[in-house]
Amino acid sequence: MNAIELSDKELVEDYINGNQSSFEVLLNRHQARVYSYIQMLVKDRQLADDIFQDTFIKVIRTLKGGTYNEEGKFIQWVMRIAHNLVIDHFRKSKRLPMTDSGPDDYRGADLLGLSDRSIEEQMITDQIHKDLRKMIDFLPDEQREVLYLRLYVEMSFKEIAEMTNVSINTALGRMRYALINMRKMVKEKNVSLTY
Repeated sequence: MNAIELSDKELVEDYINGNQSSFEVLLNRHQARVYSYIQMLVKDRQLADDIFQDTFIKVIRTLKGGTYNEEGKFIQWVMRIAHNLVIDHFRKSKRLPMTDSGPDDYRGADLLGLSDRSIEEQMITDQIHKDLRKMIDFLPDEQREVLYLRLYVEMSFKEIAEMTNVSINTALGRMRYALINMRKMVKEKNVSLTY
């Protein structure tokens, strides 16, 4: 069976058993999600690169050290490591992420796997994603994080709550307020998010 067709669990087992190429498949499968999540939080490409590397170094050490506990949630585990490293960075520097984000800071829309479209449809889709990214940037950090984890990383609210150390109700509330705030922005700016 081709390594690309294997599940995360199978790839982790193969890697632990010495197949180095299995980790490469895992990395290729999840790097865009993990990187764009880190980038969303830190809003600095160089810092995002550093934290991304630190995340996967920690993943490798844990896997090679035999302390990884497979629960069928590899990507959630990796995202939790990335999240904790971001928090550690800001604790050490004692500041919050306040820099403005650039036009292509969110690559999450690119992760949706757009199908073949006409040039016009692609241009409309690109504009919709650009408008969404701008609106997401205006959300408070907590709302932006929950929205991103739910829609782009496809985590459950339980997983989001565990990852961000809040109750499920708080995670649900943040998502609700994020959607309310985005609807307000759509109305106020008269933005069309459909074809």
